Amino acid sequence: MPVLLGSDSRFLDHDTGPRHPERPARLAAVLRGIASAGVEEAIVSFAPRPATRRELELVHPPEHLDTLADFCAAGGGAIDADTRAGPASYEVAVLAAGAGPDAVERLDRGEGEAAFLAVRPPGHHASARRAMGFCLLNNIAITAAVLVERGERVLIADWDVHHGNGTQDVFWADPRVLYISLHQFPLYPGTGRPEETGEGPGEGANLNVALPPGTAGDAYRAAVAEVVVPAAERFGPTWVLVSAGFDGHRDDPLADMALSAGDYADLAGPVLALAPPGCRLAFLEGGYDLDALARSAGACVASMAGVDYRPEAPTSGEVGREAVEAAARLVGQGGGSGRRRDQSME
Repeated sequence: MPVLLGSDSRFLDHDTGPRHPERPARLAAVLRGIASAGVEEAIVSFAPRPATRRELELVHPPEHLDTLADFCAAGGGAIDADTRAGPASYEVAVLAAGAGPDAVERLDRGEGEAAFLAVRPPGHHASARRAMGFCLLNNIAITAAVLVERGERVLIADWDVHHGNGTQDVFWADPRVLYISLHQFPLYPGTGRPEETGEGPGEGANLNVALPPGTAGDAYRAAVAEVVVPAAERFGPTWVLVSAGFDGHRDDPLADMALSAGDYADLAGPVLALAPPGCRLAFLEGGYDLDALARSAGACVASMAGVDYRPEAPTSGEVGREAVEAAARLVGQGGGSGRRRDQSME
């Protein structure tokens, strides 16, 4: 199965400063892991284009974009305690934000059946008006907004270990996007409780599986089978976008989960299969142990290509089932339904 791989050396120009977890070496680790997966014949590499201003403004208001651009042009610095930008960071973030719409266009033309976007900075913590959590612009939300504008129904599945508060916020009242997050809780940024289900016309189109520290792959696989799949089947997505963070790996320094690279292979296959070939994208989010990131990204992309590559065995444990069962009950009560596209936004 041909997989588009979007990346560019310009992503290295986003300078977060010494000893920052979200560092340029992450990109090399991802590409090294994909190269080690033995799927080179299935990979179609491309250098993404920058997002257009119109695409950016589908999510981020003009004043926020201008302020962020001016901040970087003046030399950058600390945006908050976690998030830093350098002189080139705005241009790099716009390039990362354009990778998704570019991949959509390429998939529409039949250049591949799925796409993996090895980009930085990551995006799922960025809200419409705020950069945070290592994220400047919300890459996956911008792509989802492009798709819903043309009438698609979009499932965003987020398995980064941190809750994607920015993505949730952008689509909080939008029934055209089903957002499902599997994340450690409690953990930064403190959002992602099960009761956060959307509001207004988007009520029920936001689902959070808040998993306790130490959760292993068996609970994640159960969450996919008992929460993600039935909610998606009810919602009827035409596209699936994945916030593919690999910081749930047991070696990651920023979280406390127990996943292996083999578990990410198990997640990628059934989640991305919820949309037809040619309508599947995965966006790099977190993952901060370089070796774990390499192995996990390789396993994920191999799964997208239809290749069973597991550099580590899948895991199982004794925690997380209660959280999965609670989320499954919400789905059974109608969570994940959203509203059909013939009902207007309020």
